[in-house]
Amino acid sequence: MELWIPVTIAAAFSQNLRFMLQKHLKSTRLSVAGATFARFLYSAPLVALIVVIYMRLRGFDLPPVQPVFGAYVVIGGLGQIIGTMCVVALFSQRNFAVGLTFKNTEVILSALVGFIVLGEGLSLWGVLAIVIGFVGLILLSDAPGNSGPLLRRIFNPAAGLGLLSGLSFAVSAVAYRGGVLALGDGDTFLRANLTLAVVTAFQSVVLAVWLLARERGQITRVLAAWRVAGLMGIMSMVGSLCWFTAFALQTVAYVKGLGQVELLFGALASYFYFKERSTWREVAGIVILLVSILLLVLVI
Repeated sequence: MELWIPVTIAAAFSQNLRFMLQKHLKSTRLSVAGATFARFLYSAPLVALIVVIYMRLRGFDLPPVQPVFGAYVVIGGLGQIIGTMCVVALFSQRNFAVGLTFKNTEVILSALVGFIVLGEGLSLWGVLAIVIGFVGLILLSDAPGNSGPLLRRIFNPAAGLGLLSGLSFAVSAVAYRGGVLALGDGDTFLRANLTLAVVTAFQSVVLAVWLLARERGQITRVLAAWRVAGLMGIMSMVGSLCWFTAFALQTVAYVKGLGQVELLFGALASYFYFKERSTWREVAGIVILLVSILLLVLVI
């Protein structure tokens, strides 16, 4: 078994635990931005410490940094902030499993972005996968209790948040792989962790400035919730280390494709931990969208 496979599964499992904790934080007095900030604040120092210890133990120097590295950090960091905020906000409107499914539309949206922006071709099977995914999205977007014309039911804030989160995570994943590759071809673990350390530091500063300017009091609440937020930071660090390492070993499409196992973890958490029950339409939408994503990965 290639190393990127178990690393990706570990990343998906850790990320699922992190989103569970973020959903819990959002149910307290933390705002969407505050719950997102907690994730980066508590993981950034841990990642930086790991990089320093690893470099000292292995006797490594900093790898050569290409100028484009900074651009990848900014694009990927901002994309992940936006995507995380959308998912956290979505959890207050739909159940945990549906929220994670919307987030995982990043695989389909990555293919569409590549086709539209870069002109990357899509095979007939690729087009079929996207069409199937569109059907699944319609089923998921039609939230329980909605009434009226179909178009009005599926174009709702929850669907918008879900699609924006998927697009944002798709952009950030591609940027993160670009950032790792911009550090040359040295030690994989060092390049992945160094990129993650710079990204999380950047994200912590950006969100701290935002909270100080727009949401005073949130930073104090994040610090007060250190028990849950600190655990979330550890889960975030573990998941991010695994994602970045996997991106360094394999292309984003294959990593994110295997990462859809997160949907299974999310469904189990939604049913057994949050005691949430999905409607038949939501279950059908999740299954159809998962089939679409797996088909797209197989034909890439």
